[in-house]
Amino acid sequence: MRRGLRLCGLAALAVVASGCAVSNLHGPGGSSVYRVGEKETLVDVAQRHNVGYVELVAANPGVDPWLPKPGTEVFIPKVHLPPKTGAKGERIVINLAEMRLYYYEPDGKPPHSYAIGIGREGLGTPLGVTTILKKVKDPTWRPTARMRKEDPALPAVVPPGPDNPMGSRALYLALRPYAIHGTNKQFAVGRRVSSGCIRMYKKDIEELYERVRPGTKVLIVDQPVKLGWINDQLYIEAHPTQKQSDELTFGKPVHATMTDAIAADVRAAAGPHSKRLDWTVVKKAAAERRGYPVRITR
Repeated sequence: MRRGLRLCGLAALAVVASGCAVSNLHGPGGSSVYRVGEKETLVDVAQRHNVGYVELVAANPGVDPWLPKPGTEVFIPKVHLPPKTGAKGERIVINLAEMRLYYYEPDGKPPHSYAIGIGREGLGTPLGVTTILKKVKDPTWRPTARMRKEDPALPAVVPPGPDNPMGSRALYLALRPYAIHGTNKQFAVGRRVSSGCIRMYKKDIEELYERVRPGTKVLIVDQPVKLGWINDQLYIEAHPTQKQSDELTFGKPVHATMTDAIAADVRAAAGPHSKRLDWTVVKKAAAERRGYPVRITR
């Protein structure tokens, strides 16, 4: 058996679209299907299930995000392969392409995974290695000079409370002026709309806040396509790029294709098992960018 990723609950495999979904990285139950209720939008569904807006839209092509028909079955993508880090010691790994944060416990257990919002075009969240500089409960927000120039109505200081854009918790990074924090706009999670900071749902940031300490190492990467071996099978998980995420946000479908770089990564991951690859499934996953793991070996 090929040794590779260890995910919890491997016995609970569920058939999804053109491949198989594997176990949920951040809790029991795995991915699921939800029936949209009266007057619900995909924004409502994303918040209900603690997933990001874009990842929910990507996983459900053809479903109107603002006017889904009541009773429509929506796939909730809670299944993910961890990003490739290339080094040891990172406790927090942020993958901008999938708009997810992974927190690794020191005991080596599978990581906790959280939906996030990131920086918009022109104010993108930077890549690199940094650390948690300090933790602040009920932070005060001080808009930058650029923000106040863009919006002169902004006050110089916003105290803690329901109108504070930083929410109830903030983890300030040594990579100033960026932080991982909550938000008073829950619909912003799973989108590229911030000024570079990482936004999280209230429940998630409060949970992460209790887990981490100052000095915790943070790695920020941008990996739209991930690969991993599970139970002697190779999986691909293809997400929209950051630019394609913006297109999905504005109602445009993703137009992606198989690239030589993706093919090379797949061959490298398959190694001596390349003859087992189903390239039809690989190309389909790379083009559709659904954002959940799909089995690509026979």
